[in-house]
Parts: sequence; C-alpha cells; structure tokens
Amino acid sequence: MSFNIALTGLSAVTEQMDTISNNIANVGTTGFKSSRTEFGSIYADSQAMGVEVLGLTQSISKGGSLVSTGRELDLAIAGGGFFVTKGNTGELGYTRAGVFGTDKNNLIVDTRGERLQGYPVDANGNLQVGTVSDLALQNANLPARATDTLSFVMNLDSNEAVPAIAPFDPANADTFNSTYTTKVFDSQGKEHTLTQYFVKTGANNWQAHYYADGVSLGAPQALVFNTSGQLTTPAAPVTASFTPAGVEPMNIAIDYSRSSQTGSNFVVTTNRPSGYTAGEQIGIAVEKDGKIYANYSNGERLLQGQVALATFANLGGLKNESGTRWSETTESGTPLIGIPGVGAFGELSTGALENSNVDLTQQLVGLMESQRNYQANTKVLSTNKELTQVLFSSI
Repeated sequence: MSFNIALTGLSAVTEQMDTISNNIANVGTTGFKSSRTEFGSIYADSQAMGVEVLGLTQSISKGGSLVSTGRELDLAIAGGGFFVTKGNTGELGYTRAGVFGTDKNNLIVDTRGERLQGYPVDANGNLQVGTVSDLALQNANLPARATDTLSFVMNLDSNEAVPAIAPFDPANADTFNSTYTTKVFDSQGKEHTLTQYFVKTGANNWQAHYYADGVSLGAPQALVFNTSGQLTTPAAPVTASFTPAGVEPMNIAIDYSRSSQTGSNFVVTTNRPSGYTAGEQIGIAVEKDGKIYANYSNGERLLQGQVALATFANLGGLKNESGTRWSETTESGTPLIGIPGVGAFGELSTGALENSNVDLTQQLVGLMESQRNYQANTKVLSTNKELTQVLFSSI
C-alpha cells in the first residue's frame, strides 16, 4: 500500500514541478499570470490512499509591474480589466498582454493577429459608444479645412473713453480702442489674417470693424452690453465673409456670446478658429481613457476610436487558453465592457507593458520544496523495496 501511496506523491510532485518550471520559463513573458498546483488527499472510506492534483489556480487578479517601452502601441492596464481581442473565426479573447501593432488593413492587432476591440468613430469623427468592433487607424494625410467658425471670448474695458478722433481708421490707433488678429485658413489651407478693431461709441455700446488681409469687410457690427456687462447684441454669431483669389468663398461665424464688458483691461480669453492647413500623419497617441488619436504635422489630431476593456464577476472561472489569454465560460459569467479609468477598469499606460507577475524568489523556494518532497517519496519507495527484500529472504 505504501508503494502505491508514494507513487501518487511522485506523480503529484512531478505536476507541481511542471507548473513551477512553466512559471519560471515565463518570468519574462508580457502579461503572463503565474499558476499554482492544488493538491487533495485521496481516501477510500477511512483508508488513506495518497494525494492527487485537484487542478491549477492562476493568479489572474495579481498584476505585474509596468515597464516603459516608448512604443506608441504598447499598452498596459494600471488596474483591473482585460483587453478584448477577436480572432478570425469571431471568437473573443481577453488578455493583459498589450503588445499591439497594425496589419495590412490598418486594423490594430496583437501578436497573434487578433483584432483589438473598442468603440469606433463614424465618418465625422464622432465616437460610437455602445458599438464594440474592430479598431482601425487612418493612415491618409489630413486635407486642408477652411475656417468657418471662430469662438471669441473677450472682455472690453468699460473705463475706456469714446475715441476723440473720428472716423475710424485702422492706420490711426487714436480712432479705435482695441484690436486683435486671428490666423484663419482658406479651402486650400493657405493662411489669412482676420483683424477685429473695437471702437467704443457710447456707454455700453461698441462697434467691431472687420478686416481680412488688410481689406475692410464692410459695415461694422454693433456690440451692446447691459448694465451688468453682459452681451445683449448680437444674440447670434456674426458672419464675416470674404473671397480670397482662387479658393472657395470664406464665411466665418464669429461667436461673441460669452464676451463681457467690465472695468478691467481688454483681454481675449478664447480665440479658437476652426480650420487648418493640410498635414501629414506623424504618429499615434493613446490617452489614459483609451482614446486613440492620429497626430498630424499641422498640429491637429483626429480621434480614431477608444479602447474597450472587459472584466468578469468571477475571474477564476475564466478558461486559460494560454498564460496570457483567457476566454469566457459559464463560471466566469458574461463580460462587463467599459472604458479605461471608469469604475473597476484601470487606466491605460501608453508606451508601457505589464511584466509577468511571477515572483522568481517564491518559485525557486517552491522548487526546492518540491525537490525535497520528491526525494521523500522516492525514499518511501526504496524503503518499501528493502522491506520486501527482507520479507522474501526470511522465507
């Protein structure tokens, strides 16, 4: 009986050593989660029969350290959650290994060629939250866009006096109170200047004169404020129109709605025109919340999509497809999908990877313990053999 019991011990310890060996071998594997062999005793009624391996337990919830790589599509999760990937047959996988790149179709894929899942954008660049699909990057250059809006927030100094010299002359600073110039772009991406001159005409009353590239755009616009300094006129954006040679007519809607008139100096707090010159793509940036942007040489950035993360009610119920990839089971429950940095989901760290969570010191200690256990079981076998030999020699 002791012979068979020792054999079960040898078999169980061999499996334990296999697990430890696999952990040590993957100490440098990105996103790897260590495993532990679980033992259980075997009994026949009250008779001890040895030991068996009940299974393997993976330390899925234990994170590894983050290491910086500087590569723009290397992603690590600082907290809970898994990246979601989709294979060619449509099966979903869940991983912490964030080594991503692009394929020939400019889809974001992992090292297995599985496609990273997230929230895409529509043709206008609007994020489609709630629709999880393959994430793709735009590799085309960014065409020029004409300026058609200008968000302009300023404060006009109510202490200013009405200019003593009239009429208004942009060449004579004594005929206006303040001025501001904005750079705008036409349909070919060429730069133009839109200059505004502000002239006080009375208490709470001003005029805005518009010049494009030094040429007047016509009659001035009245700006009227109430006794609290809030703008009352115009109530809607003002359109400044001009037509540069060889391009489409420009119609720029200037929004003054948040401007004011108080007893402090003239200041412009917001001067945000739309439009830009053409640009070449110079890189990709992934934010902490998973939003992916394409960066262009003209300083613009366009949203490409947002990485989605998944978590489960029972992480231990996930099926281990490899040391770095898992799949859903009935025991794990259905995945909860969300965005990085919200709730149970950790933030993304760009240009970084999550190391294996293997504790090498702990594994080496476990290896020595397994070796002692193995030697002890072999000692039982050798002792049993010696006793058997003594028994037969005495007959």
